[in-house]
Parts: sequence; C-alpha cells; structure tokens
Amino acid sequence: AIGEVVFNTAMSGYQEILSDPSYAGQVVVMTAPHIGNYGTTGLDDQATSPFSEGLIMRSLARRDSNWRSEGSLSAYLRTHGIVALSDVDTRRLTRHVRDHGAQPIAMGVGVDETELAEMAAGAPRMEGLDLATDVSTKEAYEVAAVGERRGVIAAIDLGMKRDIAHQLAARGYHVHVLPAGTGAGAVRTIAPDGLFLSNGPGDPEPLTGVVETVRELLGEVPTFGICLGHQVLGLALGGSTFKLPFGHHGGNHPVKDLRDGTVAITSQNHGFAVDPGSFGQDLPPLPKGANPWEQPLPSRFETVVGAAIPTKQNLNDGTLEGLACLDVPVFSVQYHPEAAPGPHDALDLFDDFVTLMEGGVHART
Repeated sequence: AIGEVVFNTAMSGYQEILSDPSYAGQVVVMTAPHIGNYGTTGLDDQATSPFSEGLIMRSLARRDSNWRSEGSLSAYLRTHGIVALSDVDTRRLTRHVRDHGAQPIAMGVGVDETELAEMAAGAPRMEGLDLATDVSTKEAYEVAAVGERRGVIAAIDLGMKRDIAHQLAARGYHVHVLPAGTGAGAVRTIAPDGLFLSNGPGDPEPLTGVVETVRELLGEVPTFGICLGHQVLGLALGGSTFKLPFGHHGGNHPVKDLRDGTVAITSQNHGFAVDPGSFGQDLPPLPKGANPWEQPLPSRFETVVGAAIPTKQNLNDGTLEGLACLDVPVFSVQYHPEAAPGPHDALDLFDDFVTLMEGGVHART
C-alpha cells in the first residue's frame, strides 16, 4: 500500500472510514486502540467498495461480537485486498504525523525497508492531485424520495457517501447523482430545486471544470456544499484554498456557530481548507505571541456574487468551517452533517437546505 498517511480520531466507524471515497489515496491510522470489535456489515458501507489504501491499528480484534455483524474486519480487509498493519504504537505514530504533517507512506510484505522507502518517496503528493474525478460515479443515477415527494435535488458526486443521498431522500427529495464532469447545462435540464456539492478526496484547485459549473449556477438554484463541496464553492466564489498540515480526520471536532455561539461536535475528513483571507480582505494583525491558527475571521467576504459571511469556525485550529452568501441562496460547511461515522449534532443542516430550497432564509441568517 502506498499513499498519504493520516490519523483518524473516531472511536468507531472503521468500515465507514475505509469505504468513504474521501480517503482515496490515503492510509488511515486509527487512534482508538481496539479496532474490529463489532465486525462488519454491508449496511455500513459508504460506497460499493473501499477506497482507503490501507489501515494501521494498535490492536485488531480477534473476534467480532455484535448482532449486526456479518463477518470480521479481518475477513473484510482480505476480501477487498486492503493492506493492514496491527500491533503498532499508533499514539506515537499519530504524534509524529501531528508534529511533522501528513506524509508519504509505503507498507507491505515481501519487500525490504529500502524498497519501501523508495516507494514512499515516489508516492504522489496530494497538492495538485485530482482524485475526485477518479472516484466520482461514471454514470448518473437516481435515489428515490422517501414518502411524499417534495422536489428534486441535483447532487454533484465528488466522492459522495451513500448516507448523504439517504439523508436527502429521507426529507422527500428525489436525488439525481451526477458525475463530477457534469456541466451547468446538464444540471439545468433536471430543473432541480436544489444543487448539492458532495464530499470527496484530493486537492480542490485542479477541479476547474466543477468550479466553473458551480460558478455558472450561483444564484440560479439554492446550493449546499459540504467538505470538498465547501472548498469548491469557496473557489467558485473567488477565493482560494490551502493544504492543512495534517488535516481534520475524526468524529470529535468542535465547531462554533459564529451567529449564535453554539458549538457542535462534528465528523470531519479533509486535508484542505478555504483561505478566509483570499477574498480580498485584509485580516487584522495577530497579537504578539499569538498562535497563527487563532487568526480571527473577517466579518464578511466580498465574492463574485456579492457579500458572504463566515458562519462556522473550527475551535481546534481556527480555520473557516462554513460560509453563507447574503445575496444568493448558497451556503456550505467544511464537515460531514450526515456523520457516518460520528455524532449527529449537525444533521439539521439538511433541514436548513430544505428551508433554503423552499424559499426560506434560515441558513443565511
């Protein structure tokens, strides 16, 4: 296995993590010590097959015990050909990644240390890497609304997890899941009530076609973006993105709502973030000795479609976690409101999207 090593702080959800397309190109280190305790089930898969390049654990459970279990994690890894490594001091490895940043990794059997080092050195860097197009669906498909049909959503698949489509469908919306390369004209033919921009892997800046599609549709249809979709939206609005030292991966990230002061514990998985200073505002200088991550966010942005405000901020490192446009029905967050795995504190963001599609302004105030 060759890729970029990152650590995930979730206490459970290893199967959802392995099958999340956002982990394409990455080897995941689980910080929780015991992995595999409750086995695996097809109900937890977020895609038709795993996308993570590999898994590193402190201890792989010898047996699984749960009424939902359909097999062990060990069998799941073997079935899908995922390279995994256990009996590793994952806390020490996590500290190393935290101190030195996400970095190339290679691991396997039948090769010596020198060969592995050469493989790791040749691993592609995430910067400039378009992985979203690779993991996106190749053909459009539809997910039927549950219950009474309220409308239609066009969802651009940049690596969309299965549970996201289920959350949208559960609110009565028929979901058209579209390939990443879908143009604005094709989106218009669906006549959607809303446009959804999904999560996904890799660097958002190479996704020039997606960015142009989103920019062309700004103001035409209510839009909601999460994770990579949030970053793509930031680019479409005229901003830029940057790579985080070791990213945000896990189910315990505190995010503050800048409008009412409430804090949500969120599920996150991304290596890039929107630069709040890239919209042309001069950020105030930091006080002497302050942590650079404590940079205050500007009160508003000027974008290509008018004013926008920052709505969410990460309380671990101060990065921008959400924004909302004031002149067009558009908003986004950096994290995963559907969780899978993780806490459900942010599930009501899907309801905010419904409110926006139905002509309300809750998500933008």
